[in-house]
Amino acid sequence: MRDLIVTLIVFGSVPFIFRSPAIGILMWSWLAYMNAHRACWGFARSMPFSLIIALSLLLSLLISKEDKKIPWTRETTMLAIFILWMLITTIFALNPEGAWEQWNKIWKIQLITFLTMMVIKDQRRIYLLVATIAASLGFYGVKGGIFTILTAGSYHVWGPDGTVIGGNNEIGLALIMTIPLIRYLQMHSKPIWLKNGCLAAMILCVVAVLGTQSRGALLGLVAMGTFLVMKGKNRFAYSILAIFGGLTLYMFMPDSWHERMGTIKSYDQDGSAMGRINAWGFAINLAMSRLLGGGFETFDPYLFKIYAPNPDDYHDAHSIYFEILGEHGFIGLAIYLTLALFTWRSAARIAKEANHYPELKPLADLMRMIQVSLVGYAVSGAFLGMAYFDLYYALISIVVMSGYVVRRYATNTDMTENSQATISESTVSTPGRSGSFVRKPIRPG
Repeated sequence: MRDLIVTLIVFGSVPFIFRSPAIGILMWSWLAYMNAHRACWGFARSMPFSLIIALSLLLSLLISKEDKKIPWTRETTMLAIFILWMLITTIFALNPEGAWEQWNKIWKIQLITFLTMMVIKDQRRIYLLVATIAASLGFYGVKGGIFTILTAGSYHVWGPDGTVIGGNNEIGLALIMTIPLIRYLQMHSKPIWLKNGCLAAMILCVVAVLGTQSRGALLGLVAMGTFLVMKGKNRFAYSILAIFGGLTLYMFMPDSWHERMGTIKSYDQDGSAMGRINAWGFAINLAMSRLLGGGFETFDPYLFKIYAPNPDDYHDAHSIYFEILGEHGFIGLAIYLTLALFTWRSAARIAKEANHYPELKPLADLMRMIQVSLVGYAVSGAFLGMAYFDLYYALISIVVMSGYVVRRYATNTDMTENSQATISESTVSTPGRSGSFVRKPIRPG
């Protein structure tokens, strides 16, 4: 039954994609983040749904008469430079076969990122995109939160099997980035049932993050939650609520959870933590030896024998920063961090500019919530190798698109005001019936 439903939704959306490329972006996002086909057990599980949607989207773009120009900003320029640099490091990669296989995934993610910026160019579409992403990932947060409550936190929460967010650490990071997006939806939802539903989803997502029993996710959750409170209007009330809720959840979790989280303090006695430090040392040594880094999939047991401080202790990168450093060198890391800095600063600027216009208030709130998501990604990602996670680049595209909407709205508003001012000032004196002079406007043209 699931297979049939998912198949009907995908193929049923194709005619609508031809009518509007934005539908294609929304469908791609639904498949990319919710991975609905992975919940199927029959033929739909292996169907190339993403390819079908992608081809439909490209065809729709070819026939669409919409404006399809990419908003070239410092973020899009830096992202293009980053893509080019990744291609160069792939050409000279130490693990060519693995590198080209990974590149084949990365360029598709970046293609969709740029297509998104070409299509989602108004406030309504931005809202629908955020809602699609939040609902898709929030589904696993609600599911995982209920599971954690029913099992008293005795088992790990996992993501959808066979996906990039399938692991407990990965789904924890994804949910941390999703919670602020759900908060944005709650802030701008009118029906009370929807507001309460978003609140319940946020709480269950927090419970699910704790249920992952991921130490990196816990640190990211604390950082994200702290910044979320700081971005709220009533900081004192939210602080009290966060402390009370945090203590309640802390006491609810089982002893096994407390024991695992307690190893954060004694990382030097934990084999997993020391393995990560060894992997970070490997990345530094490799970047010091090669300007281009090792290319994709360079965290390999064979290369550990050459560059790792402890050649026998092989581990994955377990950090977005050291993953980029090891695979693309110091130049790649500098580009990556510059892109993050540009995105952060632009979100702050756009929020400030959007506040001048009541119609754009939702975009101002969205930019603040994206900043909260970026904080969670930056902290939790320091302990998890998800430097190429789709959601991070989707947030960058949303910031770029929001800036485009604000600039266009401000320009149109200023032109309208200037036009009205010109008309009101362009008057001449003509004699009235009584011989007095009256003011009559000069009609343009």
